[in-house]
Amino acid sequence: MPLRLYNTLTQQVQEFTPMDGKTVRMYTCGPTVYNYVHIGNLRTFTFQDILRRWLRARGYALNHVMNITDVEDKIIRSAMQQGKTLHEYTEPFEKAFLEDTDALRLERPERLVRATEHIPEMVAAIEKLEQKGFTYQSDGSVYFKISKFAGYGKLSHLDVSGIRAGARVDVDEYDKADARDFVLWKAKRDSEPSWDAPMGAGRPGWHIECSVMAMKYLGDTLDIHAGGVDLTFPHHENEIAQSEALSGKQFSRFWLHAEHLIVEGQKMSKSLGNFYTLRDLFERGYQPEVIRYLLVSVPYRKKLNFTFDGLKAAATSIDRLRNYKLRLDTDKFAAGENAAITERTALALKQFEESLDDDLNTAEALAAIFEYVRDTNSSMDAGEFDEGNRAAAQELFARFDSIMDVLKPTSREVGISEAQIDALIAERVQAKKTKNFQRSDEIRAELLVGGVILEDTKEGMRWKRK
Repeated sequence: MPLRLYNTLTQQVQEFTPMDGKTVRMYTCGPTVYNYVHIGNLRTFTFQDILRRWLRARGYALNHVMNITDVEDKIIRSAMQQGKTLHEYTEPFEKAFLEDTDALRLERPERLVRATEHIPEMVAAIEKLEQKGFTYQSDGSVYFKISKFAGYGKLSHLDVSGIRAGARVDVDEYDKADARDFVLWKAKRDSEPSWDAPMGAGRPGWHIECSVMAMKYLGDTLDIHAGGVDLTFPHHENEIAQSEALSGKQFSRFWLHAEHLIVEGQKMSKSLGNFYTLRDLFERGYQPEVIRYLLVSVPYRKKLNFTFDGLKAAATSIDRLRNYKLRLDTDKFAAGENAAITERTALALKQFEESLDDDLNTAEALAAIFEYVRDTNSSMDAGEFDEGNRAAAQELFARFDSIMDVLKPTSREVGISEAQIDALIAERVQAKKTKNFQRSDEIRAELLVGGVILEDTKEGMRWKRK
């Protein structure tokens, strides 16, 4: 079955292959480094990691470029308030972003590029747009005339027939469906950081940054451009306009957008007290792989409701997978090979791969693995799982974890003491005696969140730290 991805541009699920049949030229919008990234940002970056891994699993090479936005309105405002240069202000947040993505096991793109290191190329692109008649100047700033670009609105499927000629916007981000001429070069104001250019001292607008860096490293036409759904308009729409105005070619063949993350059913915001960075969750004792599991458990085009109950459930799910893998690796099985189990393993692999081929349906992919665990655990209990079935099952799990990457425990210090562990285990033993299986599972999940793995063996319950 071929890989199929939902293309925002066509509003259809389409079969995907790279233009040259070998290497995927992909650009993804990275962080704006004015603060720590939050879990909503990380949901998008984790989706992009699954996409990377699955493209490679399907035999493609990757040329993936991600930008670091280190100059824009919020950064300039905050840096000036603190009396810092742009680099002094953004460097700690860029470093923190890379630490966070490493903790979540997100693969690094082939190339990370900073906006401030590509200002000359941006100036050249703006001059070229000016020569082609797509711009005008006002008060020292340069704007893109969206009325000159016939395809404006084709990504966000926005009706721009009623736009007011000459209505323009200076800020980098603005209201949805507010189609206006957008700024390419912002004239210097007061003591703002600026660069010299033929059109006057100033700095680039946010939108031109991505177009220029994408085209420099990946060429005029990309295979995939991905980001959060909130970037569809105006950012990605504006990228298309200026890029295709420059080259006369399609900018990106596929556009992939991850849906929003909400928290406990509400939009995440600091005012509601439900705004979380990865570091906030670490301070509460949650392991990176548990957070990663929850972020990938819902397909990327569906909203993800991030809850603490969901984190506990994720911990329980990982615990179940690890316990099964431990049994698979260490139990003794009878000689021979059960043909029915061989067939069941092949089916699970097929279901797992077909789910990911179906627009990265991670929920169905996880379901295929858990159904297999349930079925073959029963087979092991009944003595029907043979030694000859072990290797294929291990290969299935290796395939699974090469994409999901949640089985290996993270080596992080945890605050739970041995006395606390012993007390929780004693409570769990009592809960099982009274058939309070819900509490038993909750305790297992609490221990897993605290970095402790329980193993139920014939000799009794054992525990170990991750």
